[in-house]
Amino acid sequence: MTTGPRPLTPRGERTRSALISAARTVFERDGFRDSRLTDITAEANCATGSFYTYFDSKEDILDAVLAEAQEDMLHPGLPHVEPSSDDDPTAVIEAANRAYFEAYRRNAQLMLVREQVAGLSPEFRETRRRRAQVFTERNAKRIRELQTRGLADPDLDPMQAARALSGMVSRMAYYGFALGDELDMDEMVFTATRLWVNAIGLRRPD
Repeated sequence: MTTGPRPLTPRGERTRSALISAARTVFERDGFRDSRLTDITAEANCATGSFYTYFDSKEDILDAVLAEAQEDMLHPGLPHVEPSSDDDPTAVIEAANRAYFEAYRRNAQLMLVREQVAGLSPEFRETRRRRAQVFTERNAKRIRELQTRGLADPDLDPMQAARALSGMVSRMAYYGFALGDELDMDEMVFTATRLWVNAIGLRRPD
């Protein structure tokens, strides 16, 4: 799925960004199925014809909206979630879980839209799978590093463990924020972190 050529002028960049912001507002308000391109362009205060300078379809701009949300969730701006060898591994996992939950909460309404569209479109399901794989591979890398340091169960397959644990945390966030179960943030972080630590057999460094 493409998001059209990147505009080359500052004005074009502003228009494209305005369309993406407007699309997010409309999708979160109306859902994907009931949203119209004219709603998006009206929200962005630009002509309908301008839309096609940057995007091919409603699906195309949704992909751009979701790409921005993933960037927020993958890189939420907390430097300590990129661990060094001197960090306490449990504290790193806790910080990463908290950062993910907070980013998910910011994007919860959009995650509902993503679920709606993924259920209807094989193309979006594949896009969702590829984006989830980015999180899985990052977590697998961390598990592998801990195994190398002798701090995690060496018998675990890092990718399989990361897939299971990433899915657990994602589902916790979905119920807690997208479906509105009103779960306490600190309890969610504690539970997710304890399950992570226990699942990989994490040991404190000497």
